[in-house]
Amino acid sequence: MSNFLDRIIERAASEQKTIVLPEGNDPRTLEAAAKARDAGIARLIVLATADSVAACPYDLSGIEIIDPVLSPKAAGFAEQLYELRKDKGLTEEQAAEMVKDELVFGVLMVKAGEADGMVAGAAHSTSDVLRPCLQILKTRPGIKLVSAFFVIVVPDCEYGSDGVFIFADSGMVQYPDSEGLAAIAISSAASFKALVEAEPVVAMLSHSTYGSAKGESIDKVTEAVRIAHELAPDLPLDGELQLDAAIVPEIGASKAPGSTVAGLANVLIFPDLDSGNIAYKLAQRLAKAEAYGPITQGLARPVNDLSRGASADDIVGVIAITAVQAQMQ
Repeated sequence: MSNFLDRIIERAASEQKTIVLPEGNDPRTLEAAAKARDAGIARLIVLATADSVAACPYDLSGIEIIDPVLSPKAAGFAEQLYELRKDKGLTEEQAAEMVKDELVFGVLMVKAGEADGMVAGAAHSTSDVLRPCLQILKTRPGIKLVSAFFVIVVPDCEYGSDGVFIFADSGMVQYPDSEGLAAIAISSAASFKALVEAEPVVAMLSHSTYGSAKGESIDKVTEAVRIAHELAPDLPLDGELQLDAAIVPEIGASKAPGSTVAGLANVLIFPDLDSGNIAYKLAQRLAKAEAYGPITQGLARPVNDLSRGASADDIVGVIAITAVQAQMQ
């Protein structure tokens, strides 16, 4: 376990938040809940059927178990959902049926303040996890775009913040425009400061550095830099920069002389999801980096999506990150 995750777990345990895990019918979720409880990371609510709990080999004492179908909370949540979505054509009958879904029920718990955050996705697609979040929680004030990032921890690495980086967007927004890239950059800088506890230095990445190539994709990045500077003038942010110019000091000094970001970046903003996703997997597989994510940013309250290949230990890590996000909000 990295120093980064050790510190996240320590911070989560220092001020326990309540995290709901809707996928209690998946054994990995039950194992993760037991481990997170034992580590004192958070107070846990697990949504599961009685049969799943009965078949569980782990001690679940101290963990609140709720079956959304049988819960007395369902009627109130259905009424709340109807009020939120009636202008979109949702009927009371449809709302009553929707709250039987564990993801919808979990998001409504967060909306109602009965949980501080939610972790799901081990047994559901990203779109299934995020759809009720966008419909019910919506975005934080001042945030126009929900995006996702990975915290990348590269062992024995002199670059970034002692080998720690944020890669964004590496999990959600497929083809952001210039405004979207600027929003992702500003949100990612805030996430870096909150989670890594270090000052963010943001590089807007491209296959070009300071006009060494031309093209529409480069124009998109340079326009994003302009917008980001207008929105966050005090944020150390520069581009367009190639990856080596962004993180290697001597190359940054050569390719982008005078830049206060080149060679020092720890927040890497990729021009599209293709490049961001490929980059984090390369770092994970070839550089043996630890990759934590995708972590969602921009929602009114923290909800994080898991890989469907997540292990119980992966889920514990995301529970801890979600708890720290809840603390920061």
